[in-house]
Amino acid sequence: MLTIQTAIHPSPIAGIGLFADEFVPKGTIVWKYNPELDLLFSEEQINALSSTSKKQFFNYAFLDKKYRKYMLCGDDARFFNHFETPNCDDAAEDITIALRDIQKGEELTVNYLSFYGDMKQLGKFI
Repeated sequence: MLTIQTAIHPSPIAGIGLFADEFVPKGTIVWKYNPELDLLFSEEQINALSSTSKKQFFNYAFLDKKYRKYMLCGDDARFFNHFETPNCDDAAEDITIALRDIQKGEELTVNYLSFYGDMKQLGKFI
């Protein structure tokens, strides 16, 4: 669940992106897992989906390292884009923080390779 004011806009990185709609100081919690909003899916649940549904699902879901299930964020956090030098990252289990001061209007990014789990797992589903 996002904990700061954000907006979605076209992204110069890829498609649609998530942007800060306020100044975000370094160390601020940007996102926190909320089981009432963020859904976890097992491999069995994903395998039950049609190939078209799987492809759509993986546009927004990721393999969560802690839960070893695929997470689908129920808010606009699903629009974090990948960047090799991100401005947000895991700080502890279930939270994402700002790695540096983030200006209003700046795109919020994470490094998918370190932020999420094993990205190779996606290939076996889609």
